[in-house]
Amino acid sequence: MPMLRIRITGEDDTVRGIMNLLQSLDGIEHVEEVADLMPHMDDDDSSSAGLAEERGPNMHEIEIDAPNESTARKVREAVTELAYQLGAIVEFEDDEEDTR
Repeated sequence: MPMLRIRITGEDDTVRGIMNLLQSLDGIEHVEEVADLMPHMDDDDSSSAGLAEERGPNMHEIEIDAPNESTARKVREAVTELAYQLGAIVEFEDDEEDTR
């Protein structure tokens, strides 16, 4: 069973839309946003803290279990198209499991 990991750079509403799309695809049973484990090095006392120039779009990572490679390909195509329409950036990371 292929496990897809998707990194999405975009607003929260955009990510929710992509997750809704993923959950509506036939064969997809598991869609989960994984926690952001990276510490943010922002200094709350900094004179630039909270400025719009210091904030960018949010980064989200989503894991998806696809039942087969055909469904995984459909996930990639659907997410790529929706992300383009919504102005988000997506990066796919496939499961490192050897499928030979």
